[in-house]
Amino acid sequence: MREYTFSRARQQFAGMLDQAAQDGAVRIRRRDGQVFEVRPAEQSGASPLEVPGVSLNLTRGELLSALAESRASGARFVSERPPRRRAR
Repeated sequence: MREYTFSRARQQFAGMLDQAAQDGAVRIRRRDGQVFEVRPAEQSGASPLEVPGVSLNLTRGELLSALAESRASGARFVSERPPRRRAR
């Protein structure tokens, strides 16, 4: 396991993290003798946005109707006026 002084770890932070990823951990030693280990965090492997699908058993017509209703009800949030230009 590679060991860095605090000053060197601060100066070469990205390289130190790369070394930790390669070796599994690195140590940082402070002037007062304290030693700390930096390790890569464990990855779950799945994206937090990866969620299972839900089957609603909707027909194409039902889905299109729900979409049209959603668009119509959301129209009240959309301004029909063109955006103002900022004064220079």
